[in-house]
Amino acid sequence: MEYNTQRTKLKITDYGRNVVKLIEFAKTVEDRDKRNKIADIIINVMSQVNATAKDCVDYKHKLWDHLMILSNYELDVDCPYQINKDDTTVNFTPKQLKYKNHKIKYRHYGKNMEAIIDKTVEYPEGEEKTCLVESIAHQLKRSYLTWNIDTVDDNLIYQHLEELSQNKLKLSETFELKKTREYLPQPQVEKKVAAQSKTKKKAKAQPQPNSNKAKKKKQSKK
Repeated sequence: MEYNTQRTKLKITDYGRNVVKLIEFAKTVEDRDKRNKIADIIINVMSQVNATAKDCVDYKHKLWDHLMILSNYELDVDCPYQINKDDTTVNFTPKQLKYKNHKIKYRHYGKNMEAIIDKTVEYPEGEEKTCLVESIAHQLKRSYLTWNIDTVDDNLIYQHLEELSQNKLKLSETFELKKTREYLPQPQVEKKVAAQSKTKKKAKAQPQPNSNKAKKKKQSKK
């Protein structure tokens, strides 16, 4: 059995090892006309194996470039394109993605909510800022419920608002958050109620140990 670890490393993995074997076979064909026909067949196979190549401009030219690379430029055929070895040297190692080092304090609220809170802090005091702070509080609870639908403490939402705003945003003493069901879509509310009622029915259906003992005592007295 031949393992991949024992095989030669593929320069381009998109086309697979069988295409490479076809190219190696084409290199052994002595008749030039026959070799050209085999090269055309291999190009057609490569276009089917790597369908995404068709999305590129001049994808046929790209396929011939890859054919030359896979053959180590040793396949002597009549290529329909001018191929320069220096131009076809491709680095197939993807570039490392750069991620922003922005640390989110509470991921269930998200980065955008932190940006909104920072912007609201800069607002001048007044009715508009008060409405914004109240809207933020409602959104915090709504976002929290998407993460934990069963329990949410309003005091925890107030605490998170103070932490995220660095104690710069305050809610009025008369402000109150809505009840949990008012933040949830109706299907979620119905699903939660159905689950709770199902749990209650199961609890009622289970025999109580004390009641069974009481029944046995009554039967023994009779």
